[in-house]
Amino acid sequence: MQRIGVLTSGGDAPGMNTAVRAVVRAAAGRDVITVGFEDGYDGLIHGRHTTLTARDVGAILHQGGTMLRTARCEEMRTESGQKRAVRTLRQEGIEGLVVIGGDGSLRGAHLLAGHEVPTVAIPASIDNDIWGTDMSLGVDTALNTIIEAVDKLRDTASSHQRAFLIETMGRNCGYLALMAGVTCGAELAVAPEAATTVEDIAAAVSAAYERGKYYSFVIVAEGAGLDVHEIADHLRDRGIGFESRITILGHVQRGGRPSAFDRLLASRMGIAAIELLLGGSTDVMTALTASKIRPVPLAEVTARAREVSVEYQHMTELLAR
Repeated sequence: MQRIGVLTSGGDAPGMNTAVRAVVRAAAGRDVITVGFEDGYDGLIHGRHTTLTARDVGAILHQGGTMLRTARCEEMRTESGQKRAVRTLRQEGIEGLVVIGGDGSLRGAHLLAGHEVPTVAIPASIDNDIWGTDMSLGVDTALNTIIEAVDKLRDTASSHQRAFLIETMGRNCGYLALMAGVTCGAELAVAPEAATTVEDIAAAVSAAYERGKYYSFVIVAEGAGLDVHEIADHLRDRGIGFESRITILGHVQRGGRPSAFDRLLASRMGIAAIELLLGGSTDVMTALTASKIRPVPLAEVTARAREVSVEYQHMTELLAR
């Protein structure tokens, strides 16, 4: 191969820039030119691209977001959109493609591979919901962002004897909420994977007050099916002793400089992606398994969703005592 493409797609995640840097420099080390497509698959379909050199990616290692920008592209789901993407690649002489993104992005990579485009994907999703890899890019940074926020809220919570309901991202996967529950010392972590009622939450917060605690935290994933405002109303009506406050972390979890773990993981996966492409592999994703980077077929990745154990919810409750 003499020319390869790279794009970032779907929701942004810390470490995407680091992965782009690794792809470009690993390719340059093999005398391969890298073309970056802007705005994900939309830029690929409509031919918005730029050639990237080692110097072009010289100051992005530590930056959050993605220099190539990202977008969701419904057109990529259609046969006509896929054919336009393939046409762009062939017109530009692109012989292989690296796709960095989440579940939908990996499905797009799998579709392109089906059109005989050599494709390797790198998982990037703060929800850590991608099957086949222990960790995706951005997860560690997002979790540390939550921990930092909760640690700061603890100061106010303890000073005023309050119960904080903290909503994290996690529409279909409660990984962040469950991990934050353990690492932040919450009374309870509420996730889509574990059936939890408003009454369960009230009981946990009330028990904390009765044990003499000065504050209480409950971490709630956005996709858990419970509205934090309704939970707060219920706690107030129950008269549990704590005043309730709500913090919705929202998109702040996606931003920020990638952690050391995410920088290292992105670098390893970026280099591995180039080695796989130039070695003749296609339709695979780079995955972290037992500390090693290995290829996993995209057909398997896109057919399943990664599950998180509800044992972490039980661990949160045990340690809250």
